[in-house]
Amino acid sequence: MRDYVKNYERKTIKSKRLYSRAAKVFPGGISHNIRYFEPYPFFVNSAKGKALHDVDGNQYTDYWMGHWALILGHSPRSVVNALAAQIQNGTLYGTVNDVSVELAETIQNLMPRAEMMRFSTTGSEATMYAVRLARARTGKRVIAKALGGWHGFNTTLMQTVNYPFEAEEGPGLVQDEGQYVESLPFNNLEASLKVLETIKDDLACIIIEPVLGGAGCIPPTEGYLKGLQEFANKNGSLLILDEIVTGFRLSLHGAASVFRIEPDLFTLGKICGGGMPIGIVCGKKEIMSLADPVSIRDKEARCAIGGGTFSANPVTMTAGLATLNFLKKNKGVYAEIDNLGCMARKGLSKIFAEIKIPCQVTGLGSIFLTHFGKEVVQDANDVATSDKGLLARYHLALMADHGIFFLPTKMGAFSFAHNVNDVRRLLEATEKIVQSGILKQSS
Repeated sequence: MRDYVKNYERKTIKSKRLYSRAAKVFPGGISHNIRYFEPYPFFVNSAKGKALHDVDGNQYTDYWMGHWALILGHSPRSVVNALAAQIQNGTLYGTVNDVSVELAETIQNLMPRAEMMRFSTTGSEATMYAVRLARARTGKRVIAKALGGWHGFNTTLMQTVNYPFEAEEGPGLVQDEGQYVESLPFNNLEASLKVLETIKDDLACIIIEPVLGGAGCIPPTEGYLKGLQEFANKNGSLLILDEIVTGFRLSLHGAASVFRIEPDLFTLGKICGGGMPIGIVCGKKEIMSLADPVSIRDKEARCAIGGGTFSANPVTMTAGLATLNFLKKNKGVYAEIDNLGCMARKGLSKIFAEIKIPCQVTGLGSIFLTHFGKEVVQDANDVATSDKGLLARYHLALMADHGIFFLPTKMGAFSFAHNVNDVRRLLEATEKIVQSGILKQSS
């Protein structure tokens, strides 16, 4: 067994015991599939700023940052103070509340294309509602998505997510659902348009992440998103921009502003929940109004989207509002975290180039990911066929020997709690790992 694995096991004895208990109550010992990693995950019992603290007393500089949701870091004072005050007044009313209106108006002011919106509790719900609205609006059935694109565990969009992409995603999914979903090769506009031409007569929408997140932290090539938007507009189909990862991550106005895209609908989540559960579907008033239960009394004419018991709960609304208000007042946050991301991408690329390890470090702004064995990464196929084993070893070695946490094989994100010294520590740790020979061992 390699030293870094032994080191990890030595420092996480209590976590190993907890994992044994967890495996008896959760399938696989976890409640989100990607949170498991070999030999077992460490168990966290507190987090503050950029640091995670586990049950064994170890501290890790966190680059996973709550599935990239914590742009201000763990437990930022402005959010904690707002939550402490709100909890005294209740956590779930089960009725409408005033802070939900404040949060919605704040989002609307920052993202004017959010003419109307509906809150839910997860991103999976938000994307499910978005495609349902698109089908209701157009009267068409087919949904186009990117190969490898991730839009949550809802049944409709759980297609061509995992490699090999042509294979079924597993039992429990109805095969018939797949006939209404077509996949596009991300960053290949010509090939994507050819696919769209074959389904244009029944195409309800194109749903796309502006930057592929779970599929590998891949930015769009010049003109790709614009080309999809133009096709959708000419065809009478809708363009849905899934900004659950990128919304308030790439800019205060989202990726739509960065790439100058005008979606008909878009989804938000993660950051605008301030560390609490949230999903939002937003868009044009004439589309969102299809779900209006007040003006559309006939249920057969109304698009059935809900929200769930905990939708727009005052705790989430308060945390989200505190986060967005902080970002509005401190617009320099983006310049700082984007600079850290740029430093990390350049520094890591230089280290691996100097020792001739083929790789590309992808990303944009404050997000980044290393792909070993690839010098060009433009789509999910490139990511899937990179050396994931090598990446997992690199990430575990960072954890075991240097107290730096990436969820193995997943992209990292900087928060406002990180600083330049964290980048230097990451680069120094990477150089030591390279010198140890771990990254030259066979899989």
